[in-house]
Amino acid sequence: MKIGIAFDLKDDAPPAAGLPDDWQEEFDSPETVAAIAAAIRAHGHQVVELGDGRPFVEKLLADPPDLVFNIAEGRGVSRSREARVPAVCEMLGVPYTGSDPLTLAAALDKDVARRLVASAKVHVPRGIVVRPGEPLPREFNLPFPAIIKPAWEGSSKGIRGRCVVRSADELAAELTTRLRDYRQPLLVEEYIAGDELTVGVVGNDPPRVLGVMRLLPLKKEEFFVYRLEVKRDWKERVRYECPAKLSESTTAAVAAAALAAYRALGCRDVARIDFRLRGGVPYFLEANPLPGLNPETGDISLLARFVGADHTALVGMILDAALARR
Repeated sequence: MKIGIAFDLKDDAPPAAGLPDDWQEEFDSPETVAAIAAAIRAHGHQVVELGDGRPFVEKLLADPPDLVFNIAEGRGVSRSREARVPAVCEMLGVPYTGSDPLTLAAALDKDVARRLVASAKVHVPRGIVVRPGEPLPREFNLPFPAIIKPAWEGSSKGIRGRCVVRSADELAAELTTRLRDYRQPLLVEEYIAGDELTVGVVGNDPPRVLGVMRLLPLKKEEFFVYRLEVKRDWKERVRYECPAKLSESTTAAVAAAALAAYRALGCRDVARIDFRLRGGVPYFLEANPLPGLNPETGDISLLARFVGADHTALVGMILDAALARR
C-alpha cells in the first residue's frame, strides 16, 4: 500500500513582525517525518511525502496514495486550519488517518471543545472567552488564580511563564499582551490546583485508553503548568510517571472521562486528552486529535513507550485503526 504523509515543517525563518517566538511550535522537524516514514515502512508500506498547502493538493491530484497519514497542523491563525488536509482528502475521495474536519476544527477551538465535552457530563473548569477589541465581560466572576490561553492554538503556544494570573490587574495586563501577540480570542479559566495528567486514546469501535501519564515538576512551583518553557526543557523541569500512581478509582474516573471526551468530540484513531485532577475529580483541559509524534519528545510517544509500545508500534496502532475503518 502507498501511504502519503501530510505534514508542516518548521523552518529557519524568523517570526514575522509582531509574532511571538512560538509561532512554529506545532510544526514538525524533518527528523520526526523521517521517523514516521520509517515506522510506516516497517509495517510493509511504501511512503511518499506530501507536505501541506498547495504542494499537498498538487501531489494528491497528480498521484493519489492509497491512504494519507495526517500530521499536518495547518498554517496561520484560523481555528479550522487543522481541518484543511482531511477536508481536501474527503473532497477527492482519499482515505486518511485520524479525525475528520469537524472534530479537528472543534477540538482546536478550546471553548467549543469544552462545551462539547461538558455536554458528556465531564467536568470542565469555569471559564470565559475574551475576544480582540472587546472589554473583559462585566460578569467576570472567576476566582483567582486564573489561567490565560489562546483559544485556537495547540502545542502549548501562548501558555507561557505568566499565563497564571493572581489579580484583576495581572489579568488585564496579560490579556492586552496576548491579544496583541496571538491575534485571536483568549480563554480565561479558573486554575485547577492538582496533578496534571495526559491520557492516550487509540482506536475506534471501541476506542481504548493506551495509558494515563502524570506530569510532575522537578522543582516546586506555586502554580505548576505544563507550559511551553517546561516542554522545551523537559529533562530538567518535569518527570513523567506512567502508569500514573493514582488510586484504582481515580484511574478509572480519568479513563472514563477521557473516553467520554473522545466520543463527544468524535475523535478517531488516536488522540491525547489532558486533564487536571482536583479532589479525585478529572477536569478536562483540552483534546489533541493530532498529537505530536516526535519519537523522543512527543507526549503520546513517551506514554506509549512507558506502556511497552515503541514508536513503530504506536504508528502501527494508528494505521491499523484507520485501515479497520476503511
